[in-house]
Order: sequence, then structure tokens, then C-alpha cells
Amino acid sequence: MRTETPPTVRLEDYRPSDHLIDRVDLDVRLDPHDTRVTARLAIRPNPAGRPGAALVLDGDDLRLVALDLDGAQLAPAAFRVAPSALTLPEPPQRPFTLTVETRLDPTANTKLMGLYRSNGVYCTQCEADGFRRITYFLDRPDVLAVYTTRIEAEEAQAPVLLGNGNNIESGRIEGTERHFSIWHDPHPKPAYLFALVGGRLDRVSAPFTTMEGRAVELAVYVEPGKAERAAYALDAVARSMTWDEQVFGRPYDLDVFNVVAVSDFNMGAMENKGLNIFNDKFVLASPETATDADYAAIEAIIAHEYFHNWSGNRVTCRDWFQLCLKEGLTVFRDQEFSSDMRSRDVHRIGEVRTLRARQFPEDAGPLAHPVRPKQYAEINNFYTATVYEKGAEIVRMLRTLIGETAFRAGMDRYFSDNDGTAATVEDFLRAFEAESGHDLLHFAEWYERPGTPRVAVSGHYDDAARTYRLDFRQTRPGAGADAPPVVIPVRLGLIGPDGPLDGATSPQVEAKGEECVFVLDAAEASVTYENVPAPPVPSLFRGFSAPVRVDMSVEDADRLTLLRHDTDGFNRWEAAQRVAARLMNGALRGEDTAAGADAFAAALGAFLDERALADPAFAALVLALPSESDLADEIGSEIDPDAIFTARRALRVRLGAALSPRLHAVRDALAEPAGTPFSPDAASAGRRALRNAALDWIAVADPAEGAALAGAQIASATNMTDRLAGLSTLALLPGEPRESALAAFAALYADEPLVLDKWLAIQAMIPEDGTVERVRRLQGHPAFAMTNPNRVRSLVGSFALANPTQFNRADGAGFALVAETVLALDRTNPQVAARLMTAFGSWRRLEPQRRTAADAALRRILATPGLSRDVADIAGRSLGDSLTA
Repeated sequence: MRTETPPTVRLEDYRPSDHLIDRVDLDVRLDPHDTRVTARLAIRPNPAGRPGAALVLDGDDLRLVALDLDGAQLAPAAFRVAPSALTLPEPPQRPFTLTVETRLDPTANTKLMGLYRSNGVYCTQCEADGFRRITYFLDRPDVLAVYTTRIEAEEAQAPVLLGNGNNIESGRIEGTERHFSIWHDPHPKPAYLFALVGGRLDRVSAPFTTMEGRAVELAVYVEPGKAERAAYALDAVARSMTWDEQVFGRPYDLDVFNVVAVSDFNMGAMENKGLNIFNDKFVLASPETATDADYAAIEAIIAHEYFHNWSGNRVTCRDWFQLCLKEGLTVFRDQEFSSDMRSRDVHRIGEVRTLRARQFPEDAGPLAHPVRPKQYAEINNFYTATVYEKGAEIVRMLRTLIGETAFRAGMDRYFSDNDGTAATVEDFLRAFEAESGHDLLHFAEWYERPGTPRVAVSGHYDDAARTYRLDFRQTRPGAGADAPPVVIPVRLGLIGPDGPLDGATSPQVEAKGEECVFVLDAAEASVTYENVPAPPVPSLFRGFSAPVRVDMSVEDADRLTLLRHDTDGFNRWEAAQRVAARLMNGALRGEDTAAGADAFAAALGAFLDERALADPAFAALVLALPSESDLADEIGSEIDPDAIFTARRALRVRLGAALSPRLHAVRDALAEPAGTPFSPDAASAGRRALRNAALDWIAVADPAEGAALAGAQIASATNMTDRLAGLSTLALLPGEPRESALAAFAALYADEPLVLDKWLAIQAMIPEDGTVERVRRLQGHPAFAMTNPNRVRSLVGSFALANPTQFNRADGAGFALVAETVLALDRTNPQVAARLMTAFGSWRRLEPQRRTAADAALRRILATPGLSRDVADIAGRSLGDSLTA
């Protein structure tokens, strides 16, 4: 484990590699404890590098067995070797071949980086710097090589052998019980995209023909006995390929596309060229074991990893500072895919909820960083919501600014100009400048500065002139007074008492139907509408057109006008969110909010009467109040999670009681007839979502009735979505029925680890004083294993990230529990331990007692001897003590 203090890596210090590797021939002889890797590297000096520079190959915990240069063994004086590096002080100043043999123990690799074993299956994870745990290499994304990989193993132990690219030869090794398979990838790639898999796996497959006429064999590999659960993932692969051809003109470029599901994986999935390796929770699905949310996640993540074939693989990033170039862009692409597969409004609301829940707090805390960071100490800690989700929002804003036609042309230009290269943000924007004619230098500020801009808006109606003026003012908290403004596209419209005011126009902006796009690129600006017959309600930032916080004084009655009449689905939902947030914040300030709550209940009732059965998925989202974390983020300082919980629960009880007759009617209307087959399609999932939301509201208003309904639903459910919804509702109602239901669920799914992950998470999120001890007990349950990232995330991650009252307990017990888990896990899997640490990201905004307890937990972690670089970096930045803070 790397425990040394790492050097700070800075973007401004980037220089090309002194050497390039054009071709890599790997021979990997798999063995559980004694794997041998022979790498033949075709190396040459880089004309853009430093003449005569030493060759320094990266390593991480490697053991060198042999080293040859052009077929001759190197003398000991000709090189220096350590587990972390192999150096040739005076390499040839010409092309040469270096042959490196290393020895690995995949079974002992608990970090799950490099080559390791998962349930007996050999697999790899090389992003960001895992390839250096396999062989000594120039492990950086701007060194691209063509790979040929020979994989050898005992056939009984690993009958399936997979690598990058196309399979060019396979066979048995005469006189042994071993066999081999050779894979060739003709497309140059960086080392982080290398992959291999070997093990006993079942397979499902299907043919696919690309727009260019290439025949491709699609296959999904899973643990034995689980093939029937891979059908949805296989279908998602085919739909992703078709969509990328139709929307972005991107065909696939190999003869096979393989997906492998493994049970031990630090991340969600990995886009290795032609061989995507997945956390099995994002592949395996059946009605009995997966929820509607699981199906949607499988669809989205399958698409995300496939879309990387162009945005990440064919065009990769020059250095890790450009990570947003592949991840933010690909998140945008997978969001568009999911929106086309499902409901665009519903999916957009989900995207924004994720952004606000994860990225907005990150931008406001000690771990804030630009979308393109300027420096880092541990790159694995920068796979963040800022890089992914905010990076996607920047791409979306770019499309809004230049229009869909120019955006598609710019994407085509970006791919064609940079195919087979390692690109930068500047390369990306240059393509859109060339196709649109826009100067994007000012827009590029979004990549360079942390923080979420605030936009203050005020409206002014002139009755005599029949005009309406909107004044905008943007600021960025924490930015200096001389910080330039950013370019903010504001999609907006005006709503009257009966709907959009189509006749209102503004000479400052071009109308597109009932809305226009106003570009706020100065600190202050205004837009004036003419022909406005009466004071309107502005529909601002339609579709959430920019990742900003909006401050505007709007009466609840006007927001409810938006809920009733706005044609923008996002802003209809947002109107309900803002009314609910104002009521809860008023309660926190001691205001009497009863009348407002009753008016809100009436508006929600009217909305349900109108929309519940027409668009149940959207109705379920409108009913969902802002979360406790949303409210905390809005309050911003001196946060008391218990007070927030109390205020939110009080509003839910009042609204639930008022809406109870409608909620019962909704449940009855959406009940599926007996024998209805399960379908994960968007319409069916939407009906289940609203019916289960109604159950939750009923239980809040009347716990006894809710417990009875939840128990009955658990007993009669024919799919995991409904069964888990019933259990989730019952888990919030203390008493014997809850404990009995939890025990019965665990017994029923004792052999289903992914289902038991849901069981662990439900209990970790119970907002009661006994949950800390419950989590401690569950850490000793047979269903939990500290060695499996899914188990850790389900139990401890859910507690830390989704249970604000108990993680942030005033006595510090929640912080202590997570700190203990982090320190225990850091010894075996620092990457997962560091990600748990991000739960402390908002600790400085807590009230003093909790703030003191969180500070003590962080300092305890940071003071621990032998701490990994991963955890030390997060703890240090959280405290403001890090070199990269």
C-alpha cells in the first residue's frame, strides 16, 4: 500500500512523455498466487520529449523476475528497480524492445486494482493507475499503444479467457491441463484501458450489425447459474449501439463487444476497449431480485460504458486533469440516451436531484475543485460529482448556447480531428468554435473555477407600457471580487393565469416557440418583454439550463401557477419543491406555516386529480419533498439535522393527512390485476413508483394503517420493486412488525447478495437513535463482508451518505462509526475507504457541537500511522491541511 506523502501533480507542469510505446505484446500466465506477466514493449524516444532522458517506468508493488533489452539480458548496473519504478538511466536513443517479466499474486490483491480475483474469476481494473500493478510501464493516458495479449490458464479453473479487441487464436497447450487465448486490439489505447478476464462464466449473446455493415457478436458473461439475469443488460447494449449510431453517428469498430459482471469491483463499471468489466449489480436483473431503479441503472451504465468507445477510448484524455473530457461528456451522452429511452422530464429531474444532492454540497465544501482540476495528490479521489455531473452540465449548456445542429457538427468535428489521440478541453472546444462560429474562450471559465454561481433575479412589470423586465445578477461564492463572470444560458418563458404568454416578445432574444434563451455573460444584465397583458410569472432556467442557484422572491401562489400551467416539466416540479422548501424553512424559523401547508395540499390534490393517472412517474416526483440534505444545503451553515428532520416530518404528516383519500384512490387505480407479467418499461415503472409513493405518504399520516398496508404488500408482491417498497415503508415504523419483516426478508434472500445489499441499506438509513448500534451489529452479519465494496457501500455508505440525523449525531457516535470503518478498510482497500470519507464533505457547515465532533473524527483518521495516500488526501483536504487544499 502506498503510504508515502505523494508529490502534488500540477496541470501547469505537464510535459509530454520522454518516450513512447508503440506496441505491447503481453503474455499472462494466470495462477492464483504466482501469475507471471511477460511484457514486450516496443519503445522509442519521443521527438517532443527531452533528448537523452532516462526511461522511468511506473510500478506499484511489483516484483521483477527478468529484464531484457533487444533480446539480451541487462546487466544489473544498467538499470535500477524498486516495487514502484524501473529506471534505465541511459536507454538507447533509437527504437528498441524492452522485455519485462513480473510476478503477481492476484488472490492477495485486496485493493482490487491491477490484476485480482473475484469469486475465483481473474479480472483487472486499470483506471486510473492500475496497469503499473501488472507490469512496469509508462502508465499515463497520453502514451497510446497497440496491444496483443496472450492469456494462459488451467482450463478447468478458467475455461473462459477474454481480452481487449478481437480473438485471433485459441487452443490447448499440449501435455498440460492449460489452454490459451490471444487477443489483438488494433486501436491504439492508453494502459488504463487494458483488460483481461479468466474464469468459469456463463454467457448470453446476440448478433448486431453496425451502420457500416460490420457483424458484431455481443456477449455478456456472468457467474454460473445467473445467465437468465443478463438478458436486460444484453438488450441495453444493442439499444445503446443503435442509439449512438442514430444520434451521434458513431459505429462500433471491433468484431466482438464483451461485458463481464464480477462481484468485487471498486466502481460501477469500466470501459476497457471491447471488454467492459462491470460491478455485477449493474448487470444482473430479474423481476424477483431487481427493482425498477436497478433496471434503469443497468440501462444507463451499460450505455455510459459503451459510449466511452468514442468519448474516452477512440479519443482519450491527454492527462488526468482532462478527466471531465471523457467522463462529463459521456455522462451527458448517457443522460440523453436514458431520456430518449424513458421520460425526458422525469429523467431530467432525476439528473438535477443527483447534481444538487452530490455536486452542489461538494462545490460548497472543503473538497471543492474545478471541473478541470489544477492539481492533485491522488487522482483516484477526483472521480467526483464535479467531474462527472457538473462536467455533463457544461456540455449541455454548450448545446443550448450554439444550438443542436451546430452541436452535432461540433461533436463530429471533435471525433474526426482527434480520433486515435489524447485530447484536451481546448481541443474539445476548438471543434465547436470551428463549426458554430462562436468564441468559447469566455465559456471555458466553467472548466477552470470551483463553486456554484448564484443568480439573483427580480421582475418588474410596467402596466402602462405593458412590459416586463427581468434583472439578473450573478455572483460566485468564495470567488474574488475580480473573478470574471461566467456564461450562463437562461432558458425562460412567461406564464400567465392560463398558460404560456405566447404573444410576449423581446427584441433582445430570439424566441423559440414559447421560450427563449437569454445569455447572461456579464455580472448584471436585463431582458425586457413587450406585449405583456398582465403581471406574469417567470419560468426561469427551464429544463435546468445551467447549474446555478437561483434567488428570486416569488409568492407561493405564483409558484403554484407554474405547477398548474407551466409547460416545462422541470419547472412544474421545481415549483412544488420551492413551495415545500419555503414551508419547511419557515417552520425551522418558528413561523406559523399551517395556512400555507393547507394551500399547498390543495394544489397537490388538484395536481393529482389532473395528472396522477396520466403521468404517474412525474406525479411521484412532484409528491417527493426536498430531502433533508437538500434543506441542509439550502440553509448552508449552522445546520441542525434533527431540526430539519422534525420540520420535514411535520409537513409530511400534514400533507399526508390532507391527501389521504386521493392517495388511497391512486393506489387502487394503479393496482395491477393478478397475473399481470412484470415489465421494467418506463410506463410500468412509473405506475409502481406513484403507487409506492402513495403507500409511503399514507404511512406517514397514519402509521398503523401504513404498517398494515406495507405488510400486506410485502406478502403479496410479485416483484422486488413492490416488495422492497413495502419493506422500506415498514422500516420507518418502529415495532415488532418491522423486525419480523426484516428477518423474514433476510431469510428469504439469504443466497442473494445483491438483494441483501438492499436489506443492509434500508436498515442503515433508519433515522433512529439505535441505528448506530444496528449498523455495528450488521457488520458482524454473514451478509456483510468488509472485503466486498458493494457490501461496504450498502451498509456503511448508506449510513454515512443517506442518514443525516444519525451520521451527524450530536454525540459524535455516527462520525466515530464511519471513522473506525475507514481505518479498518484502509489497510486493504484504500480507494473504497477514501470514498467513504467524502461523507464528511459538509462538516464545516454543521452547528458547533457536531462540527467539533466531526473535526475530532477527521483528525483521528489523519493522525493514524501508515495511512494510505487516498485517505490521507481526503482527510487532509477536508481539514484544510493538505498540499492540494
